Amino acid sequence: MAEVNALILRHAGSDVALIPEVANHLIESGGKRIRPMLTLAGASLFGYRGESDVLLATAVEYMHTATLLHDDVVDESDLRRGKLAARKIWGNQTSVLVGDFLLGQAFRLMVQAGSLEALSLFANAAATISEGEVRQLAGAKNLSVGESYYMAVIDAKTAALFAAATGAGPIIAGADGHREAMESFGRNLGLAFQLIDDVLDYSGDPAVLGKNVGDDLREGKATLPVLLAYARGDAADRAFWERCIEQSKVEDGDVFLAAEKVQNTGALVDARARAQKFGDDALSDLRSIPASNMRDILEEVVAFTLARLH
Repeated sequence: MAEVNALILRHAGSDVALIPEVANHLIESGGKRIRPMLTLAGASLFGYRGESDVLLATAVEYMHTATLLHDDVVDESDLRRGKLAARKIWGNQTSVLVGDFLLGQAFRLMVQAGSLEALSLFANAAATISEGEVRQLAGAKNLSVGESYYMAVIDAKTAALFAAATGAGPIIAGADGHREAMESFGRNLGLAFQLIDDVLDYSGDPAVLGKNVGDDLREGKATLPVLLAYARGDAADRAFWERCIEQSKVEDGDVFLAAEKVQNTGALVDARARAQKFGDDALSDLRSIPASNMRDILEEVVAFTLARLH
């Protein structure tokens, strides 16, 4: 990870001074770096010895950072990891263009890694993430989209990059027989990760989240806790959600009321249970991999992710 972090900073440089200024604002803001760690662990798990894992891990983090820059513009977010979002400092246009620069750097690193199969894996993930973004935009502020639509969005937006991160290791290590299990592991972990984020927006600590609790409500996001609460609520409850989500009219005290409603309808409990199931599925995927210290570490990543629920 020390090599990855050094490479992340080095390739974020540019003769255009604004690019590293914006990129480093987010890169150095204390993200968990879970996706590049998964790439390194996935390669090490199968005995890889070389430099391509570091290159691909860096590329994964650039892809993730680019999506955050783009997401904050689309969602009109004010905070990211407890700091002002880049768009609030430099504007939407700069945020989008620097995100595009980082995507370009990611693909440069993939080419340098020298694996056409890994390049294909990440290119497919990039396209899937974009599809997820558009799907989310098309269903924005719409409480009738339903749970399956929401799951399709997070499968594309979040889980696809997790799956690519974990699938790259067996590719470069020549362990194709384990690639399917590792991609499934990453996908299930990514789904659990996003579900937990959405649960915590109605029950978490802002200092831990790195954003305000209730941001999803203010941004009109129909996440799973909201969709479940809406489906189970009475007429007054549904009117409340329609005003907040579909009409974007969030008043003082609504964040507290929303948290109360997702709690009282059992929506939070059920969303937590779904996250737990995906975490359990991720652990099941790992059981097909020969036991090792690195497999133990990946199991600990799952435990760390699920621990955020409690």
